[in-house]
Amino acid sequence: MTYLTHLECSKCRKEVAANTPQRLCPDCQKPLLARYDLDALGKVWNPQTLVGRESTLWRFRELLPMASMSHAIRLGEGGTPLLHAKRLGKVLGLEHLLIKDEALNPTGSFKARGLCLAVSRACELGIAEVVIPSAGNAAGAMSAYAAAAGMRAHVFMPRDVPLPFRSECEAYGADVTLVDGLIGDCGAAAKKAAEAHAWFDVSTLKEPYRLEGKKTMGLELAEDLGWKLPDVIIYPTGGGTGLIGMWKAFDELERLGMISSKRPRMVVVQAEGCAPMVRAFEEGSDEARPWENASTIAAGLRVPAAVGDFLILRTVRESGGVAIAVSDRDLTMGQHELAACEGVFACPEGGATVAAVKRLVDTGWIEPTECVVAFNTGTGLKYPEVRTEGVP
Repeated sequence: MTYLTHLECSKCRKEVAANTPQRLCPDCQKPLLARYDLDALGKVWNPQTLVGRESTLWRFRELLPMASMSHAIRLGEGGTPLLHAKRLGKVLGLEHLLIKDEALNPTGSFKARGLCLAVSRACELGIAEVVIPSAGNAAGAMSAYAAAAGMRAHVFMPRDVPLPFRSECEAYGADVTLVDGLIGDCGAAAKKAAEAHAWFDVSTLKEPYRLEGKKTMGLELAEDLGWKLPDVIIYPTGGGTGLIGMWKAFDELERLGMISSKRPRMVVVQAEGCAPMVRAFEEGSDEARPWENASTIAAGLRVPAAVGDFLILRTVRESGGVAIAVSDRDLTMGQHELAACEGVFACPEGGATVAAVKRLVDTGWIEPTECVVAFNTGTGLKYPEVRTEGVP
């Protein structure tokens, strides 16, 4: 049983019904957020409720939007390890460095969490065909869950996307269209096709349920740490759904009486060749101007404009966090260090978090005794063109 009550606009607070397919706020075209009856749930939900449940994100089903679990698509998503990186921590000067390794999700990345919920809920609401613009991992995840649900999937990807991403989508039976340009160009093409063919668009934050899947990263962190939160969370940020989702999860857990009001400092990490959030943060702006001529080997960070920019920036500032950009060389070095020290072959985006930790420790922004969680958002195996050997 879900405790979902309605959807609420993240900007103007307009309430929208949750029992029919919804995308953006009908008034201001900003992202919609799922809201739950937390007062009712708080009377029956506590840590003991989770004892004996499956080690997937569905263990938190009361805080997820499915009206019936019969429509939930299960491929083993969630329940990823939180690794104590002792050797890497010693190199970087940290006693309590933890790696949340999302590469162990289905399709090899954290995108499985969000697309699991988006596709499951779309299926429950009677949608037969879904479409997504993606730089890679999101497309693979949507294609996999659509295949498992018996739905048609349509993908729009940049023409220069690494071949493993394209091959993965095609293997799942998705219709793949390659676009000359970046993720924004793919988004425009996907939107046009969706309107022409009545496909449901599950773009980042343009429907309300990908966020609900991503928030389970925050729920898992809290449970894994004994219902306490770390001092710092380092998160590679393109569209930023996971960052926003975790912040939402912490608010819901506090209202349920599961955690205190103490929050981690949230750190946005971007690539120097595409850093709209970093620029906006440094300028003190509430929104981010699109980044021109975006370029980075980290495909997931090559997002010139994010729909949820104001939510990302709000989260960073409310938490007392920071936004920083790292070079492609430094994020590649981060991949190498994480693999060589801990046996975790991270994607370039995961390498970016290691580079960020190194810089923030060196500058004193992170203290040696603080508990720091860095996210590896996917496997490095999908990036055969990115070489880490020989990196000093």
